Amino acid sequence: MQYYATGRRKTSVARVFLRPGGGEFRLNERSMEEYFGGHEALKMIVRQPFALTETLEKFDVVALLTGGGVAAQAGALRHGISRALCDFDIELRKKLKKAGFLTRDARAKERKKYGQRGARRRFQFSKR
Repeated sequence: MQYYATGRRKTSVARVFLRPGGGEFRLNERSMEEYFGGHEALKMIVRQPFALTETLEKFDVVALLTGGGVAAQAGALRHGISRALCDFDIELRKKLKKAGFLTRDARAKERKKYGQRGARRRFQFSKR
């Protein structure tokens, strides 16, 4: 039996499969240590839903991550894991919701506007 969910953050998408196992992570066919390297904060973000619901050693995580950078991908993975845990046991939803793990963080880069240098930055004004 496996549980599937999609997590999103900025331009990143994480397709997450939870399978009964011993707590192993496979991210794009690589281990979590390989994928996130020395970024301990990102690894912690990914493990948060399991730590909160005390299910860390119950599942293996297989995830396909696309788009964005590693930080956004970690956020997307956390979102996907949280959603998949809700599929596994609806009772966990209350804890995950309270912690804010089920909320899709909608913050994204604002688009550049025409006649400007960036989203809000104007070109330098010259009076003469």
